[in-house]
Amino acid sequence: MVVGLHDAEKKHFKSKNFPNYALMKISAWHKSCGDDVEWWNPLRKYGRVYSSKIFDFTPTDPYLPEDVIRGGTGYMDIPMSQGLPEEIDDMFPDYSIYPECDYAIGYLTRGCPNHCRWCVVPRKEGDIRPYRTWEEVVREDTNKLILMDNNILACEHGIEQMASLIGSGYRIDLNQGMDARLVNDGVADILSRLNWIRFIRFSCDQKSQIEPIRKTIELLGKYGVKPYRIFIYLLVTADIQDATERVEALKKYKAINLYAQAERNERLGIIPNKTQLEFQNRYIYGGSYRNETWEEYCERKGLKNEVMP
Repeated sequence: MVVGLHDAEKKHFKSKNFPNYALMKISAWHKSCGDDVEWWNPLRKYGRVYSSKIFDFTPTDPYLPEDVIRGGTGYMDIPMSQGLPEEIDDMFPDYSIYPECDYAIGYLTRGCPNHCRWCVVPRKEGDIRPYRTWEEVVREDTNKLILMDNNILACEHGIEQMASLIGSGYRIDLNQGMDARLVNDGVADILSRLNWIRFIRFSCDQKSQIEPIRKTIELLGKYGVKPYRIFIYLLVTADIQDATERVEALKKYKAINLYAQAERNERLGIIPNKTQLEFQNRYIYGGSYRNETWEEYCERKGLKNEVMP
């Protein structure tokens, strides 16, 4: 049987280069069954076609066959809890379908105990739980490992696995923001001793997280981690004042890296407005926040009456 794979984001966002974890496992499973696997071509007939879509704002390809097997949080009409069958989920990913990928990806934990309004993880994966050991995730042909855990510090298994990576020779990145409220002296010590590819990432999605972020920065500093090595994701809701207060509090740590993400959840009917996009795309991405407040930025740009709340 010839199997066709469709990566909705790879197809739509031409610059997208992060591999689709589910499709790599599906490819590995079908190849283990003796099937041929290739990227879906609308001009060819397949015994089976899989389409994975991560974001609900990614367009659905109108040429996909009616019997396509769809998965991923981007398909809003699929039950949130639907995942890969166990026999497929247990496969080691087939990296050959993404030849440009020179790192391993995976999870050590799945799920999250929090129920943030903007996050689908608890509904999709349930509560936090152990999932894999790092030895099961790494590749033999690279020393780079990118973890995608949503709340790794909320699970003792996750903390233990991170500790056991110290001195392993692997360089890691955790591409989701960790919860600074869960960082204590012991965790800070572990984080400081890991070999990070670039940044140590945290989230600051609401004002209540400012103080835990500050405490974490200070704890990491105690173990030699400078602010320039710390990366903070900032959720930007329609309440811009909330976001500006977080920015003003955190930018006091010189060289810290802030990354704004305007809230978008089409499943809930939430679309970023003009103010959120200006804040994300110009004020934060452009680096203006380092030298001026949001109000000063709007006045300088002549946007005060247009985008100021």
